[in-house]
Amino acid sequence: MKLLFAGILSCLSFGLFAQSRGVVTVTKNPMIDSLIARRIELNSKATVIVPYSGTVKPGVMVSQMGYRVQVFYGSDRREVYAQQAKFNSLYPSLNTYITYKEPNYYLRVGDFRTRLEAQRIMSELRAVFPTLFIFREKINAPHLEEQL
Repeated sequence: MKLLFAGILSCLSFGLFAQSRGVVTVTKNPMIDSLIARRIELNSKATVIVPYSGTVKPGVMVSQMGYRVQVFYGSDRREVYAQQAKFNSLYPSLNTYITYKEPNYYLRVGDFRTRLEAQRIMSELRAVFPTLFIFREKINAPHLEEQL
């Protein structure tokens, strides 16, 4: 009997606690809204560097799928930066991008819309940089008006 009474009492007490409704208070730092607004403002007024002419134009940075040529990869960070400096001295009009995927650093160049453009540059670079590969990835789209 005691066991039955304890079971009924516990079921009723759980039922009473389950019926209570609470109030949720969300505390948010007001800086979050200002940071979101600032990011939207910066993205809409970003300056875009046109890779082929080196000019700076105001506008939204547009990204799309395209191709880049991998010029160098290695685990030594200083060596990758040295190769980047070497490439920038030979081809200042092409953008360079260094990425790190453990354990290697990758130096990729260019923002090419077609594989044919990437292959042209690759054949031109073959004499200076022996290990070249073409990768399809998200690129910064060049302005078409400047290339015409």
